[in-house]
Amino acid sequence: MFTLKNYDVSNTKNDLLSGSVVAVALIPEAIAFSLVANFSPLVGLYTAFILGLITALIGGKPGMISGATGSMVVVLASLAQSHGLQYVLWATILTGLIQMTIGLARLGKLIRFVPQPAIFGFVNGLAVVIAMSQFRFFKEAHESMYLLVLTTMLIMYFLPKYTKAIPGGLVAIVILTLVVYFSGIETKTVADLGNISGGLPKFALPNAPLNLDTLITILPYSVILALVGLIESLLTLSVLDEMSEKRGSGNKECVAQGIGNATCGLFGGMAGCAMIGQSIINFTSGGLTRLSSATAAILLITFVVQLSSIIGTIPIAVLVGIMFMVSIETFEWASVARLQKMHKADAFILITVTIITIFFDLAIAVLSGVVISALVFAYQQAKLTKRTRIEADGTKVYELNGPLFFGSATQFSNDIFDAKQDPQNVVIDFTNTRVMDSSGVEAIDKVTKKYTELGKSLKLRHLSDDCIEALQNAGRFCTHEVDNPTYKVARDY
Repeated sequence: MFTLKNYDVSNTKNDLLSGSVVAVALIPEAIAFSLVANFSPLVGLYTAFILGLITALIGGKPGMISGATGSMVVVLASLAQSHGLQYVLWATILTGLIQMTIGLARLGKLIRFVPQPAIFGFVNGLAVVIAMSQFRFFKEAHESMYLLVLTTMLIMYFLPKYTKAIPGGLVAIVILTLVVYFSGIETKTVADLGNISGGLPKFALPNAPLNLDTLITILPYSVILALVGLIESLLTLSVLDEMSEKRGSGNKECVAQGIGNATCGLFGGMAGCAMIGQSIINFTSGGLTRLSSATAAILLITFVVQLSSIIGTIPIAVLVGIMFMVSIETFEWASVARLQKMHKADAFILITVTIITIFFDLAIAVLSGVVISALVFAYQQAKLTKRTRIEADGTKVYELNGPLFFGSATQFSNDIFDAKQDPQNVVIDFTNTRVMDSSGVEAIDKVTKKYTELGKSLKLRHLSDDCIEALQNAGRFCTHEVDNPTYKVARDY
């Protein structure tokens, strides 16, 4: 929470200046993302203000910027097209409730289970989707639009090479808007797409029936939005953690994102999440505390209330150019070069997640990457090796190496042992084998039953107390030698 008691006043100047830069830089993206879903620009601007302010005050990472993002808008666009803005507002409220639940359940740490190839695929697919969403603005466009888009991209590319004091997108907006305004170049502006004049956001329940049919309609979108928003927010938090060398709270950020999105839905905003690019701009510009991100949100709404007529003169072509550059900068180009050196499974995950992101949606893509990675890991680990020896009394000992779980249970039951040819007394040594789940317990019981039916003795060596307890509860035929190993086994399954 933002408290004056804990605030370091020595960074106030940097926080205010950084917040000012971010506030202006937020405007074009908030407007552009609104247009992707055919919303009024005010919807995106209200989202940037409300979500940005709430996460600034109670989020898991000081200085992190949240607002309307391409990943969320892409999911919302289809719902907006089929049912309209009012359903989007209900979906946004439900999204917030789901995110709060995830945070309160302390599930934010699950972001650690998203593998790096899946993250690369997620980012690359998102970049392609953002770029593709801009093509519709070129329908029946004048030649001037192509020139303005190209000029915007050139400004954003070359300006940072000389100075990073002012964002390239802001410079492009100011210069090209003035050029279009005074030269009379024929091109569409933001004002042509809808009324952008407005005041402070006002509380109002969405004007759509809240019944079972509505819940059935919005639930799939809300689940996807909640997951996509938290994935992108937690990834942003991780990036800033590395840059600042201070760890933020993932669960706290989940709750803050949830409260922010639920509030957005009640005040005419759409679902949003943390913004990697703007958060990095804030951090590198000196914004290190909550004051910087709060300043950005407050100044943003000030611009909307006082300068709406000026915002309406911004050419759409400039916003399209900015979004193209966002797409180019978002794409993880290094991952393309790494494909040839990657393990085949990792390369497959990266490409698969990218394709699913482009043609389906982001949440399914990331979850698919996690599932595929888990299956690949299970396949790679599902290998047991054995070594046998005969003790002085003629007992045959199987010394196993590798985890015993659902992936290796079949091999353990069918391929490791030769019950018919083995001597009367057999021991399985579990010193280097870890029993991971109930499938492993059942496999042990199945093998033991084979030896019992042949009238032979099979004992299990080096089992921990918890594994013995599990075998006694789940297995009917298992016997074991008495020992007291220090490692734990079956309790983890």
